[in-house]
Amino acid sequence: MSQRHEPDTTASLRAAFLLNLGFAIVEVVGGVLTNSLAILSDSLHDLGDSLSIGLSWYLERRAHRAGDGQYSYGYRRLSLLGALINALVLILGSVLILMRAAPRLLQPERLDAGGMLALALLGIAVNGVGALRMRSGRNLNARMITWHLLEDLFGWVAVLVVSLALLFTDAYILDPLLSILITGFVLYNVVRNLRRTLAIFLQAAPEDVDVHALQRQLEQIPSVLSTHHTHAWSLDGEHHVLTTHLVVPALATKDDVMRVKRSALAVMDRLDLEHTTIEIEYEDEDCRMKGD
Repeated sequence: MSQRHEPDTTASLRAAFLLNLGFAIVEVVGGVLTNSLAILSDSLHDLGDSLSIGLSWYLERRAHRAGDGQYSYGYRRLSLLGALINALVLILGSVLILMRAAPRLLQPERLDAGGMLALALLGIAVNGVGALRMRSGRNLNARMITWHLLEDLFGWVAVLVVSLALLFTDAYILDPLLSILITGFVLYNVVRNLRRTLAIFLQAAPEDVDVHALQRQLEQIPSVLSTHHTHAWSLDGEHHVLTTHLVVPALATKDDVMRVKRSALAVMDRLDLEHTTIEIEYEDEDCRMKGD
Protein backbone atom coordinates (compact mmCIF):
# COMPACT_ATOMS: atom_id res chain seq x y z
CA MET A 1 0.00 0.00 0.00
CA SER A 2 1.42 3.36 -0.94
CA GLN A 3 1.89 5.97 1.75
CA ARG A 4 -0.61 8.44 0.27
CA HIS A 5 -3.51 6.00 0.67
CA GLU A 6 -2.87 5.30 4.36
CA PRO A 7 -4.79 8.27 5.85
CA ASP A 8 -7.87 7.64 3.68
CA THR A 9 -7.92 3.92 4.44
CA THR A 10 -7.41 4.50 8.17
CA ALA A 11 -10.20 7.09 8.28
CA SER A 12 -12.55 4.76 6.38
CA LEU A 13 -11.77 1.88 8.73
CA ARG A 14 -12.40 4.10 11.75
CA ALA A 15 -15.75 5.24 10.35
CA ALA A 16 -16.75 1.66 9.46
CA PHE A 17 -15.77 0.46 12.94
CA LEU A 18 -17.78 3.12 14.77
CA LEU A 19 -20.83 2.62 12.52
CA ASN A 20 -20.72 -1.16 12.82
CA LEU A 21 -20.16 -1.25 16.57
CA GLY A 22 -22.86 1.31 17.29
CA PHE A 23 -25.36 -0.48 15.10
CA ALA A 24 -24.46 -3.91 16.55
CA ILE A 25 -25.43 -2.60 20.00
CA VAL A 26 -28.70 -1.26 18.56
CA GLU A 27 -29.28 -4.68 16.98
CA VAL A 28 -28.87 -6.53 20.27
CA VAL A 29 -31.46 -4.28 21.93
CA GLY A 30 -33.76 -4.41 18.90
CA GLY A 31 -33.46 -8.19 18.62
CA VAL A 32 -34.54 -8.60 22.25
CA LEU A 33 -37.41 -6.11 21.93
CA THR A 34 -38.72 -7.63 18.68
CA ASN A 35 -38.05 -11.22 19.87
CA SER A 36 -36.28 -11.86 16.54
CA LEU A 37 -33.55 -14.48 16.46
CA ALA A 38 -32.72 -13.41 12.91
CA ILE A 39 -31.78 -9.96 14.17
CA LEU A 40 -29.93 -11.37 17.19
CA SER A 41 -27.94 -13.71 14.94
CA ASP A 42 -27.05 -10.82 12.65
CA SER A 43 -26.03 -8.73 15.69
CA LEU A 44 -23.54 -11.50 16.50
CA HIS A 45 -22.19 -11.22 12.98
CA ASP A 46 -21.93 -7.44 13.30
CA LEU A 47 -20.18 -7.68 16.67
CA GLY A 48 -17.66 -10.05 15.08
CA ASP A 49 -17.24 -7.68 12.17
CA SER A 50 -16.74 -4.81 14.60
CA LEU A 51 -13.89 -6.70 16.25
CA SER A 52 -12.36 -7.40 12.84
CA ILE A 53 -12.77 -3.81 11.65
CA GLY A 54 -11.43 -2.44 14.93
CA LEU A 55 -8.41 -4.72 14.72
CA SER A 56 -7.88 -3.77 11.08
CA TRP A 57 -8.09 -0.09 12.02
CA TYR A 58 -5.52 -0.57 14.79
CA LEU A 59 -3.20 -2.59 12.55
CA GLU A 60 -3.57 -0.15 9.67
CA ARG A 61 -2.20 2.60 11.92
CA ARG A 62 0.72 0.41 13.01
CA ALA A 63 1.28 -1.60 9.82
CA HIS A 64 4.60 0.09 9.10
CA ARG A 65 5.94 -0.07 12.62
CA ALA A 66 9.60 -1.05 12.31
CA GLY A 67 10.78 -4.41 13.56
CA ASP A 68 12.86 -4.61 16.69
CA GLY A 69 15.17 -7.08 18.37
CA GLN A 70 12.23 -9.20 19.54
CA TYR A 71 10.05 -9.03 16.42
CA SER A 72 12.51 -8.60 13.57
CA TYR A 73 9.81 -8.88 10.87
CA GLY A 74 7.64 -6.30 12.62
CA TYR A 75 4.19 -6.80 14.10
CA ARG A 76 2.12 -7.94 11.13
CA ARG A 77 1.42 -11.39 12.57
CA LEU A 78 -0.58 -9.85 15.41
CA SER A 79 -3.43 -9.67 12.90
CA LEU A 80 -3.46 -13.47 12.78
CA LEU A 81 -3.95 -13.63 16.54
CA GLY A 82 -6.87 -11.24 16.22
CA ALA A 83 -8.35 -13.31 13.38
CA LEU A 84 -8.05 -16.48 15.47
CA ILE A 85 -9.77 -14.89 18.48
CA ASN A 86 -12.55 -13.47 16.29
CA ALA A 87 -13.11 -16.84 14.62
CA LEU A 88 -13.41 -18.71 17.93
CA VAL A 89 -15.83 -16.11 19.34
CA LEU A 90 -17.98 -16.24 16.20
CA ILE A 91 -18.04 -20.05 16.14
CA LEU A 92 -19.14 -20.20 19.79
CA GLY A 93 -21.78 -17.53 19.24
CA SER A 94 -23.06 -19.23 16.08
CA VAL A 95 -23.50 -22.54 17.90
CA LEU A 96 -25.47 -20.79 20.67
CA ILE A 97 -27.74 -19.07 18.12
CA LEU A 98 -28.39 -22.37 16.30
CA MET A 99 -29.28 -24.03 19.61
CA ARG A 100 -31.85 -21.31 20.26
CA ALA A 101 -33.22 -21.28 16.71
CA ALA A 102 -33.85 -25.03 16.35
CA PRO A 103 -36.66 -25.25 18.95
CA ARG A 104 -38.43 -22.27 17.38
CA LEU A 105 -38.82 -24.19 14.14
CA LEU A 106 -41.30 -26.37 16.05
CA GLN A 107 -42.78 -23.60 18.20
CA PRO A 108 -42.45 -20.24 16.43
CA GLU A 109 -42.94 -17.18 18.65
CA ARG A 110 -44.78 -13.96 17.87
CA LEU A 111 -42.58 -11.13 16.52
CA ASP A 112 -42.75 -7.36 16.18
CA ALA A 113 -42.73 -7.05 12.40
CA GLY A 114 -42.80 -3.25 12.52
CA GLY A 115 -39.71 -3.13 14.73
CA MET A 116 -37.92 -5.60 12.46
CA LEU A 117 -38.79 -3.44 9.45
CA ALA A 118 -37.38 -0.30 11.10
CA LEU A 119 -34.14 -2.09 12.09
CA ALA A 120 -33.81 -3.56 8.60
CA LEU A 121 -34.02 -0.12 7.01
CA LEU A 122 -31.48 1.24 9.49
CA GLY A 123 -29.21 -1.76 8.88
CA ILE A 124 -29.31 -1.27 5.12
CA ALA A 125 -28.45 2.42 5.54
CA VAL A 126 -25.58 1.86 8.01
CA ASN A 127 -23.94 -0.98 6.10
CA GLY A 128 -24.50 0.77 2.78
CA VAL A 129 -22.69 3.88 4.03
CA GLY A 130 -19.87 1.75 5.45
CA ALA A 131 -19.44 -0.16 2.19
CA LEU A 132 -19.35 3.08 0.21
CA ARG A 133 -16.66 4.48 2.55
CA MET A 134 -14.53 1.36 2.18
CA ARG A 135 -14.85 0.84 -1.57
CA SER A 136 -11.81 3.04 -2.30
CA GLY A 137 -9.52 0.94 -0.09
CA ARG A 138 -6.54 -0.46 -1.99
CA ASN A 139 -5.17 -3.14 0.36
CA LEU A 140 -6.43 -6.61 1.27
CA ASN A 141 -7.75 -5.56 4.67
CA ALA A 142 -9.91 -2.85 3.15
CA ARG A 143 -11.28 -5.16 0.46
CA MET A 144 -12.13 -7.86 3.01
CA ILE A 145 -13.91 -5.37 5.27
CA THR A 146 -15.89 -4.16 2.25
CA TRP A 147 -17.08 -7.71 1.65
CA HIS A 148 -18.05 -8.06 5.32
CA LEU A 149 -20.18 -4.94 5.06
CA LEU A 150 -21.76 -6.11 1.80
CA GLU A 151 -22.65 -9.44 3.43
CA ASP A 152 -24.35 -7.53 6.25
CA LEU A 153 -26.15 -5.38 3.70
CA PHE A 154 -27.55 -8.45 1.93
CA GLY A 155 -28.55 -9.96 5.29
CA TRP A 156 -30.58 -6.88 6.17
CA VAL A 157 -32.26 -6.96 2.79
CA ALA A 158 -33.39 -10.50 3.72
CA VAL A 159 -34.70 -9.29 7.11
CA LEU A 160 -36.56 -6.52 5.29
CA VAL A 161 -38.27 -9.06 3.04
CA VAL A 162 -39.27 -11.24 6.02
CA SER A 163 -40.57 -8.29 8.05
CA LEU A 164 -42.70 -7.16 5.09
CA ALA A 165 -44.07 -10.69 4.78
CA LEU A 166 -44.93 -10.75 8.50
CA LEU A 167 -46.97 -7.56 8.12
CA PHE A 168 -49.44 -9.57 6.02
CA THR A 169 -49.06 -13.12 7.39
CA ASP A 170 -48.37 -14.94 10.65
CA ALA A 171 -45.59 -17.10 9.16
CA TYR A 172 -43.34 -16.53 12.20
CA ILE A 173 -41.34 -19.62 11.29
CA LEU A 174 -39.61 -17.43 8.70
CA ASP A 175 -37.61 -15.80 11.52
CA PRO A 176 -35.84 -18.93 12.87
CA LEU A 177 -35.39 -20.15 9.29
CA LEU A 178 -33.70 -16.88 8.35
CA SER A 179 -31.66 -17.01 11.56
CA ILE A 180 -30.38 -20.48 10.72
CA LEU A 181 -29.57 -19.45 7.13
CA ILE A 182 -27.67 -16.31 8.23
CA THR A 183 -25.81 -18.13 11.01
CA GLY A 184 -24.99 -21.07 8.75
CA PHE A 185 -23.60 -18.73 6.10
CA VAL A 186 -21.51 -16.87 8.70
CA LEU A 187 -20.29 -20.12 10.26
CA TYR A 188 -19.27 -21.51 6.87
CA ASN A 189 -17.18 -18.43 6.07
CA VAL A 190 -15.69 -18.25 9.57
CA VAL A 191 -14.53 -21.88 9.42
CA ARG A 192 -13.11 -21.34 5.94
CA ASN A 193 -11.16 -18.29 7.12
CA LEU A 194 -10.10 -20.11 10.28
CA ARG A 195 -8.52 -22.86 8.17
CA ARG A 196 -6.64 -20.22 6.18
CA THR A 197 -5.52 -18.49 9.39
CA LEU A 198 -4.25 -21.75 10.88
CA ALA A 199 -2.40 -22.54 7.64
CA ILE A 200 -0.61 -19.19 7.89
CA PHE A 201 0.19 -19.84 11.56
CA LEU A 202 1.72 -23.18 10.50
CA GLN A 203 3.75 -21.35 7.82
CA ALA A 204 2.12 -23.01 4.83
CA ALA A 205 3.18 -21.67 1.45
CA PRO A 206 0.93 -18.81 0.25
CA GLU A 207 -1.85 -19.92 -2.08
CA ASP A 208 -0.46 -17.82 -4.94
CA VAL A 209 3.11 -19.15 -4.62
CA ASP A 210 3.91 -22.52 -6.26
CA VAL A 211 7.22 -23.44 -4.65
CA HIS A 212 7.96 -26.36 -6.99
CA ALA A 213 7.24 -24.29 -10.11
CA LEU A 214 9.43 -21.51 -8.72
CA GLN A 215 12.31 -23.94 -8.17
CA ARG A 216 12.03 -25.14 -11.76
CA GLN A 217 12.19 -21.54 -13.01
CA LEU A 218 15.23 -20.78 -10.86
CA GLU A 219 17.03 -23.90 -12.10
CA GLN A 220 16.61 -22.68 -15.69
CA ILE A 221 18.75 -19.62 -14.96
CA PRO A 222 22.20 -19.89 -16.64
CA SER A 223 24.93 -20.89 -14.14
CA VAL A 224 22.40 -22.29 -11.65
CA LEU A 225 23.15 -26.00 -11.21
CA SER A 226 20.43 -26.74 -8.64
CA THR A 227 18.30 -25.25 -5.89
CA HIS A 228 17.36 -26.38 -2.40
CA HIS A 229 15.91 -25.06 0.84
CA THR A 230 13.34 -23.01 -1.05
CA HIS A 231 10.76 -21.93 1.50
CA ALA A 232 7.81 -19.57 1.22
CA TRP A 233 5.47 -18.43 3.97
CA SER A 234 3.29 -15.46 4.84
CA LEU A 235 3.49 -13.02 7.72
CA ASP A 236 -0.22 -12.19 7.73
CA GLY A 237 -1.78 -13.58 4.55
CA GLU A 238 -0.81 -10.49 2.55
CA HIS A 239 2.93 -9.97 3.06
CA HIS A 240 4.96 -12.99 1.92
CA VAL A 241 8.53 -14.14 2.59
CA LEU A 242 10.72 -16.42 0.46
CA THR A 243 14.20 -17.87 0.94
CA THR A 244 16.22 -20.14 -1.36
CA HIS A 245 19.70 -21.56 -1.88
CA LEU A 246 21.13 -21.51 -5.42
CA VAL A 247 24.11 -23.69 -6.34
CA VAL A 248 26.54 -22.27 -8.94
CA PRO A 249 29.73 -23.75 -10.53
CA ALA A 250 32.85 -23.81 -8.38
CA LEU A 251 34.63 -21.44 -10.81
CA ALA A 252 31.76 -18.92 -11.05
CA THR A 253 33.00 -15.34 -10.94
CA LYS A 254 31.54 -12.40 -9.07
CA ASP A 255 29.93 -11.22 -12.32
CA ASP A 256 28.36 -14.68 -12.78
CA VAL A 257 26.96 -14.58 -9.27
CA MET A 258 25.56 -11.07 -9.75
CA ARG A 259 23.86 -12.15 -13.01
CA VAL A 260 22.33 -15.15 -11.22
CA LYS A 261 21.00 -12.93 -8.45
CA ARG A 262 19.52 -10.44 -10.90
CA SER A 263 17.84 -13.22 -12.86
CA ALA A 264 16.50 -14.83 -9.68
CA LEU A 265 15.09 -11.53 -8.46
CA ALA A 266 13.46 -11.02 -11.87
CA VAL A 267 11.72 -14.38 -11.45
CA MET A 268 10.60 -13.49 -7.92
CA ASP A 269 9.35 -10.06 -8.99
CA ARG A 270 6.44 -11.83 -10.68
CA LEU A 271 5.28 -12.85 -7.21
CA ASP A 272 3.92 -10.60 -4.47
CA LEU A 273 6.84 -10.94 -2.03
CA GLU A 274 7.84 -8.49 0.69
CA HIS A 275 11.05 -10.22 1.87
CA THR A 276 13.38 -12.38 -0.24
CA THR A 277 16.67 -14.00 0.74
CA ILE A 278 18.94 -15.66 -1.86
CA GLU A 279 21.91 -17.63 -0.63
CA ILE A 280 24.55 -18.53 -3.24
CA GLU A 281 26.51 -21.76 -2.76
CA TYR A 282 29.35 -23.12 -4.91
CA GLU A 283 29.08 -26.71 -6.07
CA ASP A 284 32.11 -27.78 -4.03
CA GLU A 285 30.74 -26.10 -0.91
CA ASP A 286 28.81 -27.98 1.76
CA CYS A 287 25.48 -26.49 2.73
CA ARG A 288 25.47 -25.73 6.43
CA MET A 289 21.80 -26.67 6.68
CA LYS A 290 21.18 -30.40 7.07
CA GLY A 291 18.06 -31.79 5.48
CA ASP A 292 15.08 -29.77 4.21
